[in-house]
Amino acid sequence: MKKSQLLLLLIFQIGAVFAANQTPDQVFFSEADKYFDSYLLPTNPTYATLQGVHLYDAKLEDYSKNGIQKEIATLNDFAKRFDAINPKALSEQAQGDYDLVTNQIRGKLLTLQTIRPWQQNPDYYSSGITASAFAIMERKYAASNLRLESLIEREKLMPAVLQNAKKNLRNVPKIFAEIALEQLPELIQFFQKDVPMAFSDVTDSTLKKQFNDSNAAVIAALQAYQNWLKQDLLPRSNGDFRLGAETYAKVLQYNEMVTTPLDKLIALDLENMQQNQKDFQRIASEVFPNKNLQDILVAIGANHPAPNKLLATFSATFDNLIRFLKEKKIITIPSDVRPIMEETPPFLRAITFASMDTPGPFEPAAKEAYFNVTLPAADWTKERTDGFMRAFSYPLISSIAAHETYPGHYVQFIWMQNIHDRVRKLLGAMSNAEGWAHYSEQMILDEGFATKAYGAKTERDAKLLRLGQLLEALLRNARFIVGIEMHTGKMTYDQAIDFFVKEGYQSREAGTVEAKRGTSDPTYLYYTLGKLQILKLRKDLEAKEGDKFNLQHFHDDFMKQGFPPIKIVRKALLHDDSPTL
Repeated sequence: MKKSQLLLLLIFQIGAVFAANQTPDQVFFSEADKYFDSYLLPTNPTYATLQGVHLYDAKLEDYSKNGIQKEIATLNDFAKRFDAINPKALSEQAQGDYDLVTNQIRGKLLTLQTIRPWQQNPDYYSSGITASAFAIMERKYAASNLRLESLIEREKLMPAVLQNAKKNLRNVPKIFAEIALEQLPELIQFFQKDVPMAFSDVTDSTLKKQFNDSNAAVIAALQAYQNWLKQDLLPRSNGDFRLGAETYAKVLQYNEMVTTPLDKLIALDLENMQQNQKDFQRIASEVFPNKNLQDILVAIGANHPAPNKLLATFSATFDNLIRFLKEKKIITIPSDVRPIMEETPPFLRAITFASMDTPGPFEPAAKEAYFNVTLPAADWTKERTDGFMRAFSYPLISSIAAHETYPGHYVQFIWMQNIHDRVRKLLGAMSNAEGWAHYSEQMILDEGFATKAYGAKTERDAKLLRLGQLLEALLRNARFIVGIEMHTGKMTYDQAIDFFVKEGYQSREAGTVEAKRGTSDPTYLYYTLGKLQILKLRKDLEAKEGDKFNLQHFHDDFMKQGFPPIKIVRKALLHDDSPTL
């Protein structure tokens, strides 16, 4: 036997001995690291950038049919490798992580093989490449010239993405083609104006020339794609956007670990919605006697600060929210560092009213968190400005601030910095993140935030705060039912718009936007889905612990789990497999 063969045999034997001596947890976490390092991060470079992993900033997702088939094969291979691990042999924490990884794999396979947005949704490509550019722009994790170098490399790959779209797209639902066409002017403008603006401080003439060339090619490709969609694809777009009951249920099972039958989910949400409607009508009749619902909604929306006072108004909520959380012992706030309040950057203003921009869990440099609020443009008409500012009425500002900052997304982000479990840092569930933020809006009022001590000067002010919270809740209630009913064929698109108006107390304009979103974001029920699961978990834990139950301990223990599906949090806190709903 040759020396090289002997060396390989020795390495193999040492590896086998090492593997044999590993605990089940070590075997699982080793496989999880391979999944992240050889598949998840390199195959999804935009996601990697957002997580603070900058090894793949110069790369772009492979949107070709061959690339998608290769991804499916890789996922199936990892599915088999994790199937070989016995989850019952793992510790409780590792069991939760195992469920996170294996359900993500199943969810990705379901998306690629059954839902097939790469074959049905033209916006998957145009908004996809835009998000890839934005991921490099949004945080100053490196010098502008270095980030621009990465962006140039990404941009060079973008025209090919749109060519792959033309090859892949078929059986496209008309609404998807219409949404893509509606989005494209904003996306083109994003590359024409916002991307150059984000890198206006770069002075290297050679680099600027390279960027001008790559950016111009992307703009031209998007314009050609827009013309192709309008002239070729739209006239032959006759596909069906609906998932169907079976696929919808699987999406909930894999993404949120919820297996409750769809009809029971609807019943639970209807019960919650009807209670919210009764509460809103009762309180509104006290605040606005002798007014109908439409007049009440107009009156609430008209009660907003001047646009130039909006940022200061949001900033003023922080003191009261933080003091309330501390004095009432609601939750531990692990850091005194506050998010930075600022106007939404130009390249985000078209797509968001308010948002929390927090760094990825592995971001090494750009650690600042920004609470962005969009202001009306200076050249808008008074009518347009007034309509826009209705979203920032005083009653809604309180709920928005609680949702985005204290104790919502920002507090959960701070807690995430103290989690050292790589799986929990990279993987989670929308029903946890958005469920927690939505739960926070209601919880702080239930615990006494709407009092003089924390800014509600009169009883009327307190009631207005509750009305604002209930409006936010009713919007999420309506999303819950529309998402399921549209995608199971029990509600048409037009009926969905009407449902948002009649039952969700939304304007027809808002209802149209919400119904459109529901066609391609079918499980946007996760706000209320998560809130209801958290409320049930809290109730069940109170029943189990009795007088020993402590609200702050419950919230802190919830945060310590990261943001996995509530089923995993429930198992960690109750140590059983009781139903989450």
